[in-house]
Parts: sequence; structure tokens; C-alpha cells
Amino acid sequence: MKQADDKTGDTASASEQIDARIAELSDWRGAALAKVRAIIRQADPEVVETWKWRGVPVWEHAGIICTGETYKAAVKLTFAKGASLPDPSGLFNSSLDGNTRRAIDIHEGAAIDEAALTALVRAAAVLNTAGKKKA
Repeated sequence: MKQADDKTGDTASASEQIDARIAELSDWRGAALAKVRAIIRQADPEVVETWKWRGVPVWEHAGIICTGETYKAAVKLTFAKGASLPDPSGLFNSSLDGNTRRAIDIHEGAAIDEAALTALVRAAAVLNTAGKKKA
């Protein structure tokens, strides 16, 4: 897995910063973020972890696949081009009105459909790669 850092002035790698965020979230949100991170990394071994916008984990492959924001009541995975992705399992449950993005809000105690998330991550990487080839 590759790494890239946003120009934040922090000397820690993006992966180290994501590790630190997971550790500082010592409740269910840290566990949920760690789980989705593991699924994303396994789904796309070429994914690049970045750290942007003053503290948001981002996973990229030829463009942004998704971000991993944490809030009090949810861990939100926002797929940059989610509106263009097939979602037969209905994982997207947030930001459904936009023309581009779609998100998955994960709440405390919710099960994560690993197969469906893996399929979304792979579809997002394929979509990003196809867009780069046309450019």
C-alpha cells in the first residue's frame, strides 16, 4: 500500500496519522474506522492513504475513492463518485440527494457488510482509473 501526505506540515505519514486517529477514538468509532480501513486496504491493495482537510483520512486510487470522517454519532464513509457506483446491497444511506457523492453512515453497533463494501471500493477504483485513461 502506498502513502501520500497532504501539505499539513506534519512529519507523520498519512498512515501514521490515521493510526493515531483510530487510537484517539477509544470507543466504537475507532473500532469501526479501523474495520473499514482494513476492508478498503484489502479490497484495493494499490490504495493510497492520505490525510487531508486538517484531519480526514482519505483513500485514493487514481483519485479519491472515499473519506472516513468521524462524528459523535457516526463514522461516515463518503464516496467521491458514489452516485455513479452500483450499490445493489443498499449500503449508501446518507448524502443521497447529491449528483456526485454518496455516503455510508455507520452507527454504534451496526454490522458492516464486508462483501458489499469491498465491491464498492473496487468499483470506485475502476471508475477512477477509467476516468484517468480518458483524460
